[in-house]
Amino acid sequence: MNWNIETLRSELNDTLQKSFKARNLDILEQKIKFLVKTNVDVKTSLDQTFRDVLLQLLEEQAGVDVLQEFVQFSITSCRHSLSSTTLPVILLGDIFETVTLDTCESMFAFVEQNVSTWKEDMFFTGCKNNLLRLCNDLLRKLSRTTATVFCGKILLFLAKFFPFSERSGLNIVSEFNLENITEYGIDPIDDSSTEITLGEEKQVIDFTFYCKFWQLQDFFRNPNQCYNKPQWKLFSSHSTNILNTFQGIKLDYVTSVNEGYFPKYLTSQKLLELQLYDVNFRRSVLLQFLIVFQYLTSTVKFKSESFELKSDQKEWISTTTDKIYILLRDTPPDGDTFAQIVKHVLSREELWNAWKNDSCPEMKKVIPVVEHEKRKENQKPLLGDILKEASKEGKYYMGSGELTRLWNQCPRNLEACKGRDFLPTLEEYFAEAIEQMENGVPEEESITKDSNFGWKALRLLARRSPYFFTYNNANMNPLSSYLQLAVKKIANEKRGKEVSQETQNDTEIDNILTEEEQEQATEGLKHTEQEEFLEENHVRREHKNITLQQLMFISEKIAPEWPKLAVKLGYKQDEIDFFRNENPTPVDQARNLLQIWFEDDEDATLDNLLYILEGLEMQQAAEAVRGEIQNMMES
Repeated sequence: MNWNIETLRSELNDTLQKSFKARNLDILEQKIKFLVKTNVDVKTSLDQTFRDVLLQLLEEQAGVDVLQEFVQFSITSCRHSLSSTTLPVILLGDIFETVTLDTCESMFAFVEQNVSTWKEDMFFTGCKNNLLRLCNDLLRKLSRTTATVFCGKILLFLAKFFPFSERSGLNIVSEFNLENITEYGIDPIDDSSTEITLGEEKQVIDFTFYCKFWQLQDFFRNPNQCYNKPQWKLFSSHSTNILNTFQGIKLDYVTSVNEGYFPKYLTSQKLLELQLYDVNFRRSVLLQFLIVFQYLTSTVKFKSESFELKSDQKEWISTTTDKIYILLRDTPPDGDTFAQIVKHVLSREELWNAWKNDSCPEMKKVIPVVEHEKRKENQKPLLGDILKEASKEGKYYMGSGELTRLWNQCPRNLEACKGRDFLPTLEEYFAEAIEQMENGVPEEESITKDSNFGWKALRLLARRSPYFFTYNNANMNPLSSYLQLAVKKIANEKRGKEVSQETQNDTEIDNILTEEEQEQATEGLKHTEQEEFLEENHVRREHKNITLQQLMFISEKIAPEWPKLAVKLGYKQDEIDFFRNENPTPVDQARNLLQIWFEDDEDATLDNLLYILEGLEMQQAAEAVRGEIQNMMES
């Protein structure tokens, strides 16, 4: 028989309907075995036939139970390798696009129940993107205010389906939802006001109070505004006014059978006075204050360095936090219990924040330790038991008592090295050069001619003198001539002949050189001359865990979008303009940015650079960095 696409689909359609009505896959399987022998593309045709039959069921307005059974039938077909593994999710997408939202909610229960199926190796790789797209399409159709429960079910399903470390589900760079804008009236519609007495003070609930109250929602939406001094004054002033008003209103809680849940409250001026007496409304506002306060005082990896509170601001937050917990305890019902729960939840948020600061490492299940019976006192414990006991106490066992003691003083080697200064002083490093100069060694035989000595000397002078490198367009002198001048002045300073008591400073070469010699010295330090000098002497610069070759390769990938990376690394606009003005091409600008970041930032590593590039969705650059990391691991 000559099979064409239409004939094949017609044959499969009849067979699939018979097989599904009988709930017997063998009928379909026998047909497929026969068609395979004819060398036709059966799997693709069967996938389309499933969609055709589903469309017929939808036109017949089949019930949710029938649709769920049909999708389950397609899953069984996939397990027998008759159809593609993505078919069940494609069928679900067709269903959700054609049925009502109420039917979608009933049908989504089937998706939730089969979360273990979607996580199987057979389905996960092929279906994860389709499932994510399906859920996002549903969320776009649903109203966040009227279909709150359904939206929550979808988000919970995604949390169960994807692992914790899945990048698509993480807010990697700690961005806020700035689209969540609370709109309220800007023109008064009611001139009436209410006075509330708090001790000797009186709080007035009028249109001015109404504007102050809802204006706080803008700070809750974007807490980074609080790091601006004028905005902080506005926020603290309005917050004090609102909290004092809450303190002056004593609530009498009345149990209601039909208590409603409001994902977002109405902002009418006429409702505000009633809302102030609502228990759930007050708790919602107070909890918003606590969440914002925790963010403002927490250490967040991607928070700008300028985002830091002063001591008086931290003290105000501490005092206000205590006031808020008092208000929560005084709010019925079960105020003390509710306050304890809030404190516990916020403490858990600190753990999640620490996990995110550590680049969201993958979470692994802890294997339970089987408790063994206690051994006799004269019996030597096994090594495995010793290691398990040390692990329980959070310690390391090194096999030797002294090594164990030393290692557990600071288990992290990098932490133990913090605070140690490995740089020599100028006099220590230049001692040999000074001795050669005093003994009259010719300049051609001087150690200043050695390329390794010259490079290390430049690095040391740059560290010891923050104003050492000066931008200059003058012609360049040889590096050795500059070092000879530096050696001469260091020797003179050591003998105390040219430096006065007021200006003596061993770490600043600018205060040692005369103006004429300093001008000559800076002429030899132009960036391009240093690069040519390094390349001619085959010197490889190491930036923590990045080589010069890696730096140049990665810079080419980052070059098109380097300003976006610079902003995320915390550089200000004037610093970005400096990179742009001092380097002719984007590649040079990106290289200069990475070079300074790797030299100055303690956390600058290839792993952290990869994490930041992924968060910025700079995929090409991220792949380049990932390749370099893989090459380093293999070598």
